[in-house]
Amino acid sequence: MKWVYIEDIAASKDQEVEIRGWVYNKRSSGKIRFILIRDGTGILQGTIYSTEKDSPLFKKFDELTQESSLILRGLIREDKRAPAGFELSIKDIEIIQIAEEYPISPKEHGISFLMEYRHLWLRSQKQHAVLQIRTELIKAIRDFFDNKGFRNMDTPILTPSACEGTTTLFETEYFDQKAYLSQSGQLYNEATAAAFGKVYCFGPTFRAEKSKTRKHLIEFWMVEPEVAFATLDDIIELSEDLITYIIERILEKNKKELDILERDTEPLERIKKPFPRVTYEEALAQLKEKGSKIEWGEDFGSPEENIMSEIYDKPVCITHFPAKIKAFYMQPDMERPDLVLGVDVLASEGYGELIGGGQRIHDSGLLERKIKEFNLPKEDYAWYLDLRKYGSVPHSGFGLGVERTLSWICKIKHIRESIPFPRLLYKIYP
Repeated sequence: MKWVYIEDIAASKDQEVEIRGWVYNKRSSGKIRFILIRDGTGILQGTIYSTEKDSPLFKKFDELTQESSLILRGLIREDKRAPAGFELSIKDIEIIQIAEEYPISPKEHGISFLMEYRHLWLRSQKQHAVLQIRTELIKAIRDFFDNKGFRNMDTPILTPSACEGTTTLFETEYFDQKAYLSQSGQLYNEATAAAFGKVYCFGPTFRAEKSKTRKHLIEFWMVEPEVAFATLDDIIELSEDLITYIIERILEKNKKELDILERDTEPLERIKKPFPRVTYEEALAQLKEKGSKIEWGEDFGSPEENIMSEIYDKPVCITHFPAKIKAFYMQPDMERPDLVLGVDVLASEGYGELIGGGQRIHDSGLLERKIKEFNLPKEDYAWYLDLRKYGSVPHSGFGLGVERTLSWICKIKHIRESIPFPRLLYKIYP
């Protein structure tokens, strides 16, 4: 008898198959017993029919508890009323393990309780749907860059220096030296972009910020493209293309999961390029009109991002930030050296920054002065300065956070649900 996954069940119509999984739910109705079995790819209803009260299958059915593991064997029949559109007429039940009393019941549980049982909470329908969409999101990101001829270049997680200073990094020992968990692969991307033209890295990043908000994780995943010869305008267009590609892909591939999450997809369907583009100073004026007290030279926080998302019903690109609030490597605007050629792309619906990036300094002397201005140890950046000495060109890139993007697409309230095992301020269990 053939073992099949529930997501492939349509190909086995009117055939006898084997389904391996866990009990999602069960109920009785007279001479019929119903088992909902999940196998990670979907949920299938199995039925047992018997006129005998002491049927051996009924006895096995009675033993089963929620999340017990088992193998069901039987005939696949089409049934439009069933959850998967098909039903399994059960002929045999093989019990693998009878689960103990499951701690997560249908009643409401507090978030602290659910986070303590995150390893089990993942099995619930909504959490499962979010992480199914995460899988498609990551595949979409890779497909987007791969199809555009970008080379995936892995960058180190252990680094001898920081991308934007060491104040928000985790320090560790690297034999007889100090090392840091990476907060970005960007500097290394600049080296590989000079070798391959257009590259991206994709991996975990770490920020030791003591932020306790619904938008921040301590460990998160980020994709970072870098393109030689690209200007700020080029990289903004690339970010628009990436976001619209992702949205179209998820709307096409994950309708079932979005329905489970009760996500209103109309706001996502509106997202088409071009996105609105406003400068920092234009955004500042818009914020003040809405009652914000933010002053020139201050970075945007959640309140400002929320206001901007009320003004625009799709992502907005904010450019030309004050140099003093951006990283040392940002290219200054030639007409306004107090501003840099950077961009933040803010999501609609109050979900804040999805993308941060911009054009990099390509002049060796200017970069050296900036390293000194930011009080960074020049010796740590000797290799980075080398990139400006051997065929330097304008180049640009950005970083997109996977969890922030997923939270927005799924419209979940807290970013902790966007990754299987979130790392939060003072929380590292499980």
